[in-house]
Amino acid sequence: MDVSAVIGEELKAVEFVEDFLQLRFDAPLLTLYAWPHVLLTDFSVAFGEPEYRNALCAQIGEKVVQASLEEGDALTIEFENGTVFGLSLREEDLDGPEAGTFSADGSRQGAEEF
Repeated sequence: MDVSAVIGEELKAVEFVEDFLQLRFDAPLLTLYAWPHVLLTDFSVAFGEPEYRNALCAQIGEKVVQASLEEGDALTIEFENGTVFGLSLREEDLDGPEAGTFSADGSRQGAEEF
């Protein structure tokens, strides 16, 4: 799946919805059913650790410089400040049959599961 539509886009919102996460860009929408790691320049944080929410939200307004989704491997989104959101897509690391959805135009109708 191609998630390159987020390259050059600013992260507009980080939404915590019950047991999943939505990352909103200008138009694209990425919904994650698993919690990504946040790799900062000095350290990383994972879901449940102190400062996890703050680390995600601190990227609001940052521009994406690189994004890739390798089915069965990983989703990575890198911001211009060097922070990376990383999510393992390996079967043994996921709790369900899919890890999320991606919609280049932000609509539910155009969303593709991964």
